[in-house]
Amino acid sequence: MHIPSSQKIDKEIFRTIFIDHWESFKDRHPGYDSSQYENPVQKMLGCGKESAGYSEHRCVYCGGDIRRIGFSCKSGFCLSCAKKYVDDFVGQVSRVLHGGMNYRHIVLTIPKQLRIIFYKARHDRKLLSAFMRCGYECLEDVVGTVLRRKLKIGTIVVVQTHGRSGHYNPHLHIIMTSGGINEDMGSWFDLRFFKYEIIHKKWQYHLFGMLKSYFHSGAVDKLIDELWKKYPKGLVANVSKGNVPETCGGLARYLAKYVASPPIALRRIISYDGEYVTYWYNDHMTKSRKVETVEADVFIGRMVQHIMPKWFHRVRYYGLQATKTFEKWSEVIRKGMTALGRKIKGAYQVVKAKKYRERYMEISSQDPFLCRYCGHEMVLWKIWHPNYGVLYDEYENIKSDKYGTVPGQDDSGGVRLPLRPSSGRIPLPLFPLPV
Repeated sequence: MHIPSSQKIDKEIFRTIFIDHWESFKDRHPGYDSSQYENPVQKMLGCGKESAGYSEHRCVYCGGDIRRIGFSCKSGFCLSCAKKYVDDFVGQVSRVLHGGMNYRHIVLTIPKQLRIIFYKARHDRKLLSAFMRCGYECLEDVVGTVLRRKLKIGTIVVVQTHGRSGHYNPHLHIIMTSGGINEDMGSWFDLRFFKYEIIHKKWQYHLFGMLKSYFHSGAVDKLIDELWKKYPKGLVANVSKGNVPETCGGLARYLAKYVASPPIALRRIISYDGEYVTYWYNDHMTKSRKVETVEADVFIGRMVQHIMPKWFHRVRYYGLQATKTFEKWSEVIRKGMTALGRKIKGAYQVVKAKKYRERYMEISSQDPFLCRYCGHEMVLWKIWHPNYGVLYDEYENIKSDKYGTVPGQDDSGGVRLPLRPSSGRIPLPLFPLPV
């Protein structure tokens, strides 16, 4: 199937699939009828709707415009919020990347025979945490072995549970410092080059050892012993070629594209006819684009299986990338970089957090808080949340005489009009007054 690059995307298609089939999916698969899945799905379904909470804005200059903005769910599972989620991820990671220091991007994978073990334990936060720490300890061992010293390195470890096709395939994306600190000597050692093949065997050793100590199962021990023989050269690990010194922003955004975004991005969904979903993905093996059509239930299953356990942090900072550790050794790192002709520039700030107003203007080129009739900026009138009720009410502020009133009587000889200071500190009548 040919996929035109200019294909118009139905922004509601993902939500529509769940509206049509989520309840029947739970009936057929009762294991998914739990808060682990229900809460993220319901958040996604209510994203941007007034029933999930809203802020109300009014024009107090002409009284002609009233606008309610529904709260977003801010979930990584919601495709509508994916852009914000990705930007937040990039900003979070890039803030701890230090300009002047070289980094490498490394991907650590697991054999397909182990995927079922991780799948059955996909709600086990302790296992996923041990998995991430295992990746850090593996690379620290690699750098120490290559440089023949025990070193403390810095890593940012991200766990990803899906492949490009949406199937369950846990693996680690890691940003690693190209070198480390010998804590005993108090000096920096730079890692300029090493044979990447060493990672394959080291990763195999650390991963298999972690799984054996975690499960204490005869069946797991037997499987791992078989995998030692099946993979004599070690496990698959992809390493970026060379250093990536001043491309930290691009590196963080690359990770966000494949890690922080949902398993099947909105742009990859081609069609939905009420029963079947068609989407495309880039196949790693063939290096070509593939199109797959599956039943809606299958599609939903592929999506929700990647929902992470509640309170689990899929991004971890180890060693020198931990803020306090970096601060402790910052002077040693600075001297080491200076000797190499490089200069630590501090945190590499790539993306600053954007507010709703900025995001809206980027998409539509229109300011959502300007009155459509007179062009003045609207004021916040009310905030309402389904769990907490009214959190802010400007009318109550007016009734409590927060802004004062017009001296004397109005033209009818009765009630004085409430006033609200404008941006120019000129009292203006508030229109329209709510009934």
